[in-house]
Amino acid sequence: MTEDRKTKLMLIDGNSITYRAFFALPSLSNAEGQFTNAVYGFTQMLLRMLQDEQPTHVAVAFDAGKQTFRHAVYEEYKGTRQKTPSELSEQFPLVKDVLAAFGIPALELGNYEADDIIGTLSRLADAAGIQTLIVSGDKDLLQLVSDNVHAALTRKGITEVDYYTPKGVHERFGLTPQQIIDLKGLMGDSSDNIPGVPGIGEKTAIKLLKAYPSVEEVLSHIEEISGAKLKERLTTYKDQAIMSKQLATIHRNVPLEWTLDDLQYHGYDSEAVRKVFQKLGFKSLLDKVADGDDTAVADAAVAVKASAFQDVVNITTKRAFTEFWGQLTDPVGIIPVCDSDDYHTATLLGFAIGTKDTCAYISFTGELEFTDVKEIWSSDYEKVVFDLKQLIVLLDGHGMTLQPGDTWFDVLVAGYLLNPSDGESTLTDIVERELNRRIVVPKHGEPGREAALALLAGTLPELKVHMANALSAQELDDLCYKVEIPLEFCLARMEVLGFHVNEEKLKALGRELSEQLEALTKQIYELAGTEFNINSPKQLGEILFDKLGLPAMKKTKTGYSTSADVLEKLAPYHEIVAKILEFRQLGKLLSTYVEGLLKVIRPETKRVHTRFHQALTATGRLSSTEPNLQNIPIRMEEGRKLRKVFEPTYRDWIILSADYSQIELRILAHLSGDEALIEAFRNDYDIHTSTAATVFGVPLDEVTPTMRRQAKAVNFGIVYGISDYGLSQNLGISRAQAAKFIEDYFAKFPGVARYMHEIVETARKQGYVTTLLNRRRYLPDIHSRNYNVRSFAERTAMNTPIQGSAADVIKLAMVHIDEALRTSDLKARMLLQVHDELIFECPEVELEALSDLVRENMENAVTLNVPLKVDINAGPTWYDAK
Repeated sequence: MTEDRKTKLMLIDGNSITYRAFFALPSLSNAEGQFTNAVYGFTQMLLRMLQDEQPTHVAVAFDAGKQTFRHAVYEEYKGTRQKTPSELSEQFPLVKDVLAAFGIPALELGNYEADDIIGTLSRLADAAGIQTLIVSGDKDLLQLVSDNVHAALTRKGITEVDYYTPKGVHERFGLTPQQIIDLKGLMGDSSDNIPGVPGIGEKTAIKLLKAYPSVEEVLSHIEEISGAKLKERLTTYKDQAIMSKQLATIHRNVPLEWTLDDLQYHGYDSEAVRKVFQKLGFKSLLDKVADGDDTAVADAAVAVKASAFQDVVNITTKRAFTEFWGQLTDPVGIIPVCDSDDYHTATLLGFAIGTKDTCAYISFTGELEFTDVKEIWSSDYEKVVFDLKQLIVLLDGHGMTLQPGDTWFDVLVAGYLLNPSDGESTLTDIVERELNRRIVVPKHGEPGREAALALLAGTLPELKVHMANALSAQELDDLCYKVEIPLEFCLARMEVLGFHVNEEKLKALGRELSEQLEALTKQIYELAGTEFNINSPKQLGEILFDKLGLPAMKKTKTGYSTSADVLEKLAPYHEIVAKILEFRQLGKLLSTYVEGLLKVIRPETKRVHTRFHQALTATGRLSSTEPNLQNIPIRMEEGRKLRKVFEPTYRDWIILSADYSQIELRILAHLSGDEALIEAFRNDYDIHTSTAATVFGVPLDEVTPTMRRQAKAVNFGIVYGISDYGLSQNLGISRAQAAKFIEDYFAKFPGVARYMHEIVETARKQGYVTTLLNRRRYLPDIHSRNYNVRSFAERTAMNTPIQGSAADVIKLAMVHIDEALRTSDLKARMLLQVHDELIFECPEVELEALSDLVRENMENAVTLNVPLKVDINAGPTWYDAK
């Protein structure tokens, strides 16, 4: 590398940033159920630093393993650290996937730590006069700071940093960067189990180093130091201080396999980054990735030549349409062309039509109108579309009601069933993946969009043949044609109908929450003895720990943690803590839900029209957005009150709720054949009480609330492959206690233990697992050499048949109920699906008939060796129906 004023090297401490991100952010997971909060936080930081710093060279360093040369010096080095939670360790490979997409090298070297790699690279850059920025959350790296080497240490979560130059280090500690090593030598470091000198903290150590510039100098002047106890400690632990300094010293002469030239950064391939963000579920970060140049896309897909656009027929008259339509061959690909992607409000401009022989754009901008092309929907041609549900919604807005039948094929649903881990793919993604063909579609309003969509429509019949064969080969025909495609008609009707919201009640709830927040604010100020920004973690930490003297349960490197789990543990110490927790909960209810719902009530209908996503989650579960009605918080009464604003359309109507009772545990009983579980469900016991009685070895009537609570956490945790760390966090117990609880559970439910083992073996043999309706979940990582990656795949193998089967069952029930309602004389309507619950509205006089219809179809959707049970409730609002 040659010296260049513009050259800038950025070195990131991968372990430190990922670790901090994991504990700074709430639990997140992608469509496959992989934990992603650490990689999400890391990626946020990476994007910000790339934008702010504009480096020409970048590298991220990681620890290669647990043992380093420092363990030869001190066997107990880092010995007090708890085992890294699997929820964190399984995210390191994902972080490296992100780096690979960005074209940034991930460096690690056996027997050395990330700090040593960073230390060596920064030394080489410093010697070459190259400006270097080190990004970490660890103050140890401040010892590397020089005129050419600066440091950015994370604070306030993960994306905000404090910058350190030599002057900044001196302002913070009163020391030079090199003396940070001596500081650690004297005071030690509990996080790395560096002992230092017992009884010497940061303040005393800094005072000593201001008088004597190094550990060696301090030790050689012990007799001149005041304080008998301090002298005694320095004398007694002299060798330990020297060793501690040695442990804290970053090795800057590591035998590297890379040169500075290997770290050149030329920007990222936006297509590669987009794909990894989609896999990880980072939709909010996709907007931050530039569109990029199409030439940067891998050449694996063959681009459609520009000359093909000239073959698109443009149809603007009724006569031309009639002639064109009469000559088509079956099947026909159809894509609506609109002025926006929101089919609920979009204006229909025309249709792109394609077969294996021809493609055309039918335009409504001339004399041709929508009513002139009704043959498209009434014909017996098999119609191949992308996202049938959205098409049904769109056409409903233009006065056309589509009916279920055998003439529909949806490549979105088919692609989802064949590749469930890909999430909600675009049509161009599917064409590229299945046909190795790339068609770039211009944006709305740009020239050539209609022609490109016509070419895409022409690929749909070919896709249909290709994908239908694949569905049959994988025995997915019934799931596709009898569940998923019919379900689209049901979901579309629910989207169009929406759910009536009493806007005045919602506004009144908002005022009530605002008043409660105002009163809480005053109470918190009184208890604190001063006014402060309750939403500021820094100010809150100062009040709780400095002013009120509460014990610091968790302290980050930049201050006190005031996360929800910390506050919950502090609640018994002072009444202010409960008030703060309530303040946060009410604030989120007001901003996210009350104000959020008010924004999406459609003025003309007075309803909210959520969007159901059928092809998103790898498990098969539905999700909803705009608004997400599946996530309304109901654990606290104020959250449950939100359901009071959801009312029937008419005054003499009523809301009915039908909820599967513990369906996942019932499916677990069926799949595992565990006798104890099966007996509990057949005898209609409270399953959590029954589990507690079995695990703790007590009669049912002697199960305490605490026992039941612990059993409930394990019951649901087992379904999701919970770890001892996860269970310990849920129950507030030690990891050892949690591990013992899980061990006892499997001992008392051997059928479950056997099933969990056998399903993992099945996944290893065939590479996937299936649900009751044969939905597949591929697990390519089940054979990974990386323990954490393999462990995640194993937990997914255990969970998917259970969670995915639950999704299958309620989808099948919805299809049957929808058909039963359409063929009955009932006015009742299905409004919403929330996980295992279905919501309806009906005239009060239909309540009994609707209850019978719903119960019959839900409890008999499939046959298990334990009964399916549905709890049905009704009332004037959604709140009252629970």
